[in-house]
Amino acid sequence: MPGAETTRAMVPLWLKLAYTAFMAVLVPVYWYHYGPTNFLYFCDVALFLFLIGIWLEHSLLISVATVGILGTQALWVIDFVAQIGGFSVTGMTAYMFEAERPLYLRSLSLFHGWLPFFGLFLVWRLGYHRRAFWLWTVTAWALVLICFLYTPPPSPDRGIKPVNINYVYGFSSSEPQQWMSPVAWVLVEMAALPLLLCLPAHVLFRSRLFRQADMD
Repeated sequence: MPGAETTRAMVPLWLKLAYTAFMAVLVPVYWYHYGPTNFLYFCDVALFLFLIGIWLEHSLLISVATVGILGTQALWVIDFVAQIGGFSVTGMTAYMFEAERPLYLRSLSLFHGWLPFFGLFLVWRLGYHRRAFWLWTVTAWALVLICFLYTPPPSPDRGIKPVNINYVYGFSSSEPQQWMSPVAWVLVEMAALPLLLCLPAHVLFRSRLFRQADMD
């Protein structure tokens, strides 16, 4: 299988088991509280790619997930730290401070903080595939269009159910952005995702710091 290591284990068994146990908890809890549409978020798609990728030790799957979420999770961490300090950068982590969400549910969402480091470790171990950038771009565009066309927009009475998935209506969960038309926002997002958030990660992974798996 292209991209898979077949001679020896590159990912420790304990790490595979620990991550699988985490997913075994997260998936049913999220499904119960948020419903299946929650798994359309970029980060949740990446969680499943990592789960398959670590067991197969498949560098392409790991590369796709990591190049796709490194930038967005960095934004999440920055906004979360800012929220703790009483500020807001994007507002995307405001839900972490909503009292109506059980503490254990919000605690599970702390995976956003360690997931990029998990991906970096896996890419360092398994190598990076240059096709990952394009595969994630196509995946992200498809997810943006699905979320824009078929999932709920922001609402002040949303409860804790997912709305505005992947921020296709702006960064707020209570009201749409007012800067431009909804279609224009989606087009800008589709352009910004690969160029501003994924391309820097792609350039990093194509540097000498990481082995190029597709050149082995």
